[in-house]
Amino acid sequence: MPGYQVRFQTVAIGNSDYQIRSLLDRQQYHDPEGEAEAAGISPASWSLFGQIWPSARVLARTMDSFDLVGKRILEIGAGLCLASLVVHRRSGDMTASDAHPMSRPFLEENLLLNHLGPMTYADGNWGRDNPELGLFDLIIGSDVLYERDQPLMLASFIDRHSALGGEVLIVDPNRGNRPAFRRAMAGFGYLYGESKADCTFADGEAYRGSFLHFHRGLVS
Repeated sequence: MPGYQVRFQTVAIGNSDYQIRSLLDRQQYHDPEGEAEAAGISPASWSLFGQIWPSARVLARTMDSFDLVGKRILEIGAGLCLASLVVHRRSGDMTASDAHPMSRPFLEENLLLNHLGPMTYADGNWGRDNPELGLFDLIIGSDVLYERDQPLMLASFIDRHSALGGEVLIVDPNRGNRPAFRRAMAGFGYLYGESKADCTFADGEAYRGSFLHFHRGLVS
């Protein structure tokens, strides 16, 4: 038996239902080999990967109709990889990534639950080089700016893995670290745009946030 408890949820995205195995609550913790600690994940934040956050639902809804043609796509800080599952079901060229050691096994279980084939997964520790990861035409993420030291680290990671002409789309619940991230991305030469992501989910929950759009020019 694992040292944590789980639950199963049905998440409606567009015309499809996704069966998601997630952690029971944010009180769960299990790191017997110290893998999460070695990756810089504290006990207080260990369970965060295993929740379906509102921003992740917004990103997944967006990916349900996003133009995927000809794009190699990377989800950063993917957690339970809901948006990645949506792209994968649409036959997109999808790679999910996260620094948390439990993200991969939960993804594998959720692929089985949704009768989907294997999907590419890679280590996504923003503070470490991963040259085998390669370059992507579209990098997506949701609620990835919740710590003060993240903006520059994340911008650097994105710049290492964004193809020329690449797009970046982040769904953010209007956190205070957005300006620092925007400045860091500008420092790497990315153009910026922002639009509202406000919506109401089918269960009546209201979401207030923003889409952060970045574009890497063909001339760096």
